[in-house]
Amino acid sequence: MVSFQGSEFVLATSCHAGCSFGFRIIQAGPCPSRNRDDGEDDAPDAEPDGGHGFVGAQLVERAVGAVHGLLESTPGLGAVATTFMAGVESIRRGHSKPIGSLTQMATIRLGITTETQDLSGAVVATSPVPALDEKLVADALRPFVGLIRQVPPMYSALHHEGRRLYELAREGRTVDREPREVIVHAIDVVSVALPDVVLRVRCGKGTYIRALAADLGKALGCGATLAALARTRVGPYALEESVSWPDVRDARHGAALWDRILPPDSALSSLLPVRLDARQARAFGHGQPVDAPTGAAGHARVYGPGGDLLGIGTIQGHLVRPERLLHADPRRPSVLPG
Repeated sequence: MVSFQGSEFVLATSCHAGCSFGFRIIQAGPCPSRNRDDGEDDAPDAEPDGGHGFVGAQLVERAVGAVHGLLESTPGLGAVATTFMAGVESIRRGHSKPIGSLTQMATIRLGITTETQDLSGAVVATSPVPALDEKLVADALRPFVGLIRQVPPMYSALHHEGRRLYELAREGRTVDREPREVIVHAIDVVSVALPDVVLRVRCGKGTYIRALAADLGKALGCGATLAALARTRVGPYALEESVSWPDVRDARHGAALWDRILPPDSALSSLLPVRLDARQARAFGHGQPVDAPTGAAGHARVYGPGGDLLGIGTIQGHLVRPERLLHADPRRPSVLPG
């Protein structure tokens, strides 16, 4: 069931394995936020659109466990998850094949350069904007698609000698940053209405859209900064299928949102499925490795004989070792809240 406490809310589950629970996708609205444009957590406070963002990560962490990679302040998608799914996120972040990319809509303002690479920072330079069309902008963006090396902004949450870069930047300090490899799957030019350019960017975690905006400005010779950013997809979760923040806030009894809860394995579609028989499932559920040859390596989503999700396992040779277990009562008739 879903319970609400004042303006806060928690996701509490009481059902058998395999029933609908896990992620609930919510659309961003005015709420506590932290500024991220790279798909990671922990960052400065300013946000290009004035502070609309996801449900505060600290609030959700206290209530049910935060899925950090999804609970960002960028307007768009957020997620509330059970503690099991918070454990899933810790695996996702270290997984060699990331569970889903991000799709973001970025409005980039040409002809202006700021300290923070977005409109929250002080203007350091302005320049005339040349005549541009969609083709010219698309041509300038080509070098930024694929596996690229990107210098993180000073206003970012990366560490330097034990301190966050944005802490140093707020003190007026600038330090050398090593370029980092990030993946940009695609950039589509949605519109050009100078001085603004709207882009749809599909990228992997760690990609700074502010840095992309600054790099585009340099390529066009006029400077640029990020004017607005909205996350429209996180892995399999799309903004148009999300629940708006007002709907979450107003559904204090939970019944109106019950059918919007998604199963836990909706976040795990990129992992290899492994299906166990009853004996193997009992051993796996007790934390024991099971003999289940797959011919693969890495993480797997593990199911019992009835199709119930048991958890996530690590494939090591012919064994599948439990990594995260989904603890749930045995299957019984569902009783949904009224």
